[in-house]
Amino acid sequence: MSKHTYRFVEDYTGAAMYGWDLEGDLDTLKYYLQKFADDSFLDIILEKLDQEDRDAIYDLLTSLLKKHLTEPEYHRHFLKDGTH
Repeated sequence: MSKHTYRFVEDYTGAAMYGWDLEGDLDTLKYYLQKFADDSFLDIILEKLDQEDRDAIYDLLTSLLKKHLTEPEYHRHFLKDGTH
């Protein structure tokens, strides 16, 4: 059984519009993040990113993880490594 799930992007029927309301913004972010994380898309986009782009994405993601997750949450929900 896979550790990761990406059902939202498959089931979402709403508009992917940002800036109207909080619920719509959260749905749009979730939709875009799941679309972005698709393996076949990542194969295309990662080859086109320069070092500055890669650094910016990595720095943003790691700073959000550090800001919003405790260490146990990081291991349990992000790494899914079963250590916490």
